[in-house]
Amino acid sequence: MHILSIETSCDETALSVLKASGSLKKPAFTILANEVSSQIAIHAQFGGVFPMMAKREHAKNAIPVLKKILHTARLEKKSKKETLTKAQIKKIQKILMREPELLEQFLVYIPKIKKPKIDLIAVTNGPGLEPALWVGISFAKALAIAWNIPVMPVNHMEGHIVSSIIALQKKTSEKNKRPSQRESIQPVAFPAVSLLVSGGHTEIVVAKNWMHYTIVGETVDDAAGEAFDKVARMLGLPYPGGPEISRLAKEGKENPKIILPRPMLHTQNFDFSFSGLKTAVLYLIRDLGTLDTQIKKDIAYAFQNAVVDVLLKKTMRAVTTYKAKTLLLGGGVASNSALEDAFRSAQKKDFPKLALYFPRKDLSTDNALMIGIAGYFRFLKRKTLGKTSGREGVPLASIKADGGMRLQ
Repeated sequence: MHILSIETSCDETALSVLKASGSLKKPAFTILANEVSSQIAIHAQFGGVFPMMAKREHAKNAIPVLKKILHTARLEKKSKKETLTKAQIKKIQKILMREPELLEQFLVYIPKIKKPKIDLIAVTNGPGLEPALWVGISFAKALAIAWNIPVMPVNHMEGHIVSSIIALQKKTSEKNKRPSQRESIQPVAFPAVSLLVSGGHTEIVVAKNWMHYTIVGETVDDAAGEAFDKVARMLGLPYPGGPEISRLAKEGKENPKIILPRPMLHTQNFDFSFSGLKTAVLYLIRDLGTLDTQIKKDIAYAFQNAVVDVLLKKTMRAVTTYKAKTLLLGGGVASNSALEDAFRSAQKKDFPKLALYFPRKDLSTDNALMIGIAGYFRFLKRKTLGKTSGREGVPLASIKADGGMRLQ
């Protein structure tokens, strides 16, 4: 089956087209197209993401990105006659009434093309910024009406969990010499523990199987990625701060003047707290006075080490407690090289039988590819449970944005 996936939970307008087949135990995917339109340059000047600005950019970018992926996937075919009925247009106008720019572009482009070979639309419905989420959801619903295709809502965090098991295999077709991107899915033995660590979330999830999740630990205040961004701002670094801290830390060293705490490191639960660490950096900068370049590097080094130490110890304790056979890391902070080095070292030393997976760098941040794969898993699960009713998606009216959605 062919899956169109849509991700607009924050500041990335991401769409992909996947060819999916196989079972939950042995799925197979081929990427036909995968695009991300980033808003980083727009939000960087403000030092963070503005939800309503992100919403407007998603509405502006959705159709151009759709055009690009349909063309890349060779699914865009012009129609000699209008493909939408008056009844369809009326429904679409109602769905997109709050997105006039998207509606205008939609009614210019979609009626001029034939229905593409798409069997299912997967769309993020939470967690995230609700104004941004609604654009993607409304877009998916409008396409569902236009093309008579079912929609599968996907939890954004489940997408980050599956992102770590995707391994790309590039092949060239002998028929047309056109390179294809076939996704090899790494085998996952359950129970599995997943550390999801990003700008908005830091949580440890135990999975008994796909779509059977329990959050056993999470941050009680700032997420790790949020702390990275705030410390970067204290050091005068540009947004997003995580990569900048990582870059500086590579040239930092141990400095006796810089001692930072490891909040909640020794508590017996699996929760995190990074607000106190962030405050400790603030007071440290105040006490040090003028910061030269090397001091900034040393602060970045010490801060990064403190975060990594806490994430590592808490997660590995969860691995031991729940007798995990697989450890999956996901989210933007999972691309931090110091974090990956620490986890791989611990696995090699203390957990040699543990399967450890990190997402590829291009899949650690928000993308539609992970949403498409998670959507396929959801489709297979519903099919197994007999919840098809002739259509594999869910009722459109039931799909709503949930900014605080939790895995379950």
